[in-house]
Amino acid sequence: MASKRDYYEVLGVSKDADDDLLKKAYRKLAMQYHPDRNVGDHEAEIKFKEAAEAYEVLRDPHKRQTYDRYGHAGLEGSGMPNFGNADSVMDLFGDIFGDIFSGGRRRRGPQPGRDLQMAIEIDLLEAARGVKKEIKIPRSESCADCSGSGAKPGTKPAQCRRCGGHGVVIQGQGFFRIQQACSACGGQGVVITDPCRTCHGRGTIEAERSLTVNVPPGVDNDVSIRLSGEGEAGERGAPPGDLYCVLRVRKHPLFVRQGQDLHCEVPVTISQAALGRPIDVPTLDGQFVTQTLKRGTQSGDEVRIAGKGMPSLRGGRMGDMVVHVRVVTPRRLSKRQEELFHELEAIDGTDIPPDHKSFLDRIRDFFTPDASAGKA
Repeated sequence: MASKRDYYEVLGVSKDADDDLLKKAYRKLAMQYHPDRNVGDHEAEIKFKEAAEAYEVLRDPHKRQTYDRYGHAGLEGSGMPNFGNADSVMDLFGDIFGDIFSGGRRRRGPQPGRDLQMAIEIDLLEAARGVKKEIKIPRSESCADCSGSGAKPGTKPAQCRRCGGHGVVIQGQGFFRIQQACSACGGQGVVITDPCRTCHGRGTIEAERSLTVNVPPGVDNDVSIRLSGEGEAGERGAPPGDLYCVLRVRKHPLFVRQGQDLHCEVPVTISQAALGRPIDVPTLDGQFVTQTLKRGTQSGDEVRIAGKGMPSLRGGRMGDMVVHVRVVTPRRLSKRQEELFHELEAIDGTDIPPDHKSFLDRIRDFFTPDASAGKA
């Protein structure tokens, strides 16, 4: 009988290889020598089993320590799986590759219900204060008459005869066997011989459910609220899915939200801006706060009012109200107003602020060619 090759040599790794490297090496060899890719190749079959045996030993810390100290002789009689048996090889292969080649080694069983999603529209004030919204959602629910089993009340689902209740059937070719979901029971392991008249054996019925959604203060557009267990019913007693309520916040005619801050534009008169007079600023709740402008406020200046913005969804300080000042020039003047503006015009002509003078100087320099520029 030929002696076994060194396990590290089989996997092509060094003796200090970690678990990730061992797994990666085994995956590569298992894919290379898998029977599906090497039909009728006896040598590939041997290498496939050899790689599985090496990996089974080296991935187990206790077996690996024994092998490192005593070699193959130390593993004799230690409960090693028989890798001449196809089940041992494919069980290990399934641990690494899941259901890719096995076709579904585990029984499918009743599936949990699907998650549902619903949009809820609120206004900006509701987003700030929080609100309770009543919604109606169509969904499948567990049949009350049969308790979701699908079987007529007083009866139970029967064990599937084809798969013996396992939910899978086995197809074999040589040493390689594939498990597939049983077509007779759909992988459930049971069949309904006497279906419930209400749900016709499905275990679920279509219904419309009314729910109350608690929207907390501070929510923003596209925030999702999860209602556990309020989705579609699961198959035959399996847990239901969840409901996700996605919030849509309507645009406000006055305020624009940026994070926790609210922005609004407030028109003021020339005299209010120049003299620094108080102005009334609207808030989200319909009230007004009085804010005194600085003397010489310019159109486009921002005034920040602390604590008049949006609340934080996680608690903490309120956002601010950011007022964008817009100085309004009157379109129609009374006779007295016109006289006053003429007087102001006369004063402005001889008393231009320094920052305005520098601006006018830059314009003059731009449009006046430098006399020295044309000289050779």
